[in-house]
Amino acid sequence: MSGPLKADEAGAVGKRGPELAVAGFLMLLAALVIIDSLRVGNGWADDGPQSGYFPFRLGLLLLAASGWVFASQLWRWRRDNGVFAERSQLALVVAMLVPMLVYVGLIYPLGIYLPSAVLIAYFMRRYGHYGWPICVPVAAGVPLAFYLVFERWFLVPLPKGPLERLLGL
Repeated sequence: MSGPLKADEAGAVGKRGPELAVAGFLMLLAALVIIDSLRVGNGWADDGPQSGYFPFRLGLLLLAASGWVFASQLWRWRRDNGVFAERSQLALVVAMLVPMLVYVGLIYPLGIYLPSAVLIAYFMRRYGHYGWPICVPVAAGVPLAFYLVFERWFLVPLPKGPLERLLGL
């Protein structure tokens, strides 16, 4: 009879590291929210709450919750470090994360439309195994639909790059 997986088994990543990393990140984020709320005012003014009133309280709540998770992981340091994910599962996450990070990085210099078309075509070909006759119209059609809905219908400008300037959009 096999029991639960242990983090020290080959090919597994323990819970402790990710728990500490996320809790630490959230504690830093909470500290930033609290500090900025103090800067803009977190009290009650004559006309109602100041702009930092609610963010300050949410920051305190986030700091308390993430601090609790961080401290509890440190408290249980010598106990069983259960499995967070197997390395093959993390490889799948990275396979999705890297193209998304490249996409986000390309939005500023190229605008949102061209990187969106490339990302859609990449995922359709790589993971959907669709042929080019399907990928090209969908990859071109989705950004076109976004342009029509956001730019023309709702009048919300989205980031544009050199291609849109060249086309006069």
